[in-house]
Amino acid sequence: MPIFVIKHVTTYHYRQPVAFGEHRMMLRPRDDGDQIVLDTELAIAPTPCRLSWTRDDLGNHVATAEFDNRAAELRFESTIRLDHAAMNFAAADIADHARVFPFACDTDHPPVAPPAPAHPRVQSWAEGFLRADGTTDTYGLLVGMTQTIKTKFKHAARHQKGIQTPEYTLKVASGSCRDHALLMIAALSHLGFAARFVSGYLYLPSDDDGEEAVLDGGNTHAWAQVYVPGPGWVDFDPASGTVGNQNLVRVAVVNDPRHAIPLSGSWFGRSADQIAMKVAVRVAAASA
Repeated sequence: MPIFVIKHVTTYHYRQPVAFGEHRMMLRPRDDGDQIVLDTELAIAPTPCRLSWTRDDLGNHVATAEFDNRAAELRFESTIRLDHAAMNFAAADIADHARVFPFACDTDHPPVAPPAPAHPRVQSWAEGFLRADGTTDTYGLLVGMTQTIKTKFKHAARHQKGIQTPEYTLKVASGSCRDHALLMIAALSHLGFAARFVSGYLYLPSDDDGEEAVLDGGNTHAWAQVYVPGPGWVDFDPASGTVGNQNLVRVAVVNDPRHAIPLSGSWFGRSADQIAMKVAVRVAAASA
């Protein structure tokens, strides 16, 4: 099992010292069976007067920082060492009664908020994966939808806040990883699957994973999880077309993507005081 070393640095710059309100962080990976956090360090400057940790209803780690000092720079640096076990997904893993869709849903999975009705265009697209009689092979449906989004939709980094609506992503056939994930969740929810949004980190193997490598952006990621009778929650990454958790580190699983923001908070000063926010993320493999 590889050991991943994850460094996530966010820095806010201001023209002069400003005051800070409460900041909420979701940076520590989940305690799931296929990923075990070995070490964690969170350095914040200026030092908060209070730092508290909680876990929400879905088991995500949430940190809250409060400040009593003003500063012209606010920096959050999270360093994680994590033991990661790759979990694949095969047709044989699916419970016998669920290998052909539709099937009777299990009731023992964690709660998922009732989905909003999908746009008619998304409904039609989702139903296009079914046979004329409304049935299909469950494994083929899930893998086929994942790979269709990968091959038929353009994947582009989008730095604007928020997420496109699934119908808009379908219309323009383009979006970020989070847009693709939300489309897949909306389509599968329409068909009756329990599906949820996942945010975390993606490991991209390269030749410069040594400790001297410079932090590089682009390693935060979002994908979907679908409950499948037999294996339970399975990761599907439509942005890459992959199935299973290969090279994926879960930080937050949520019913609403707005609840998976890695870092959010407030500051007090003039609007002209804000200069920039810089984010640097690196996920590297290390020896055990």
